[in-house]
Amino acid sequence: MIAEVKVSAQYSTASSAAFGSLFNYISKGNTASQKIAMTAPVIAAQKVDAIRDDEWFVSFVMPSGSTFGHLPHPDDPQVTLRELDTEICVAMPFRGRATEEKSHQMVKELRALAAKENIALSDETRICRFDPPFKPGFLQYNEIVIPAYLGEQ
Repeated sequence: MIAEVKVSAQYSTASSAAFGSLFNYISKGNTASQKIAMTAPVIAAQKVDAIRDDEWFVSFVMPSGSTFGHLPHPDDPQVTLRELDTEICVAMPFRGRATEEKSHQMVKELRALAAKENIALSDETRICRFDPPFKPGFLQYNEIVIPAYLGEQ
């Protein structure tokens, strides 16, 4: 389960633009006034064929075992709850700040490696950040995650 906010912003500001709404949701900004644990990663996702290149979906992963029926509904209409289906993905970890330039470089590398192995990929790319922004950049752990179609095409 994820709590998600759609934002129109450049990558460098998309997470910040969505963070307040998402953080408010887990900090009692919901119909039950219930605190929900902050988990990792924070995901910024974008589809290659998005109508606008500044359209991002920023999400917080809900605690393990969360289900749609057991989570309180958000007070903020910008926050939506969504259950993720099980899927096969390719992923590439990297250290350092997940800047737009570094993330783009890692996406390009991962897509090239998948193409070399004849793995068909979704047009969606997820930049998953596991550490808080105040952690020194060289210590930050991140992953690029792209859904794959193995044997489905």
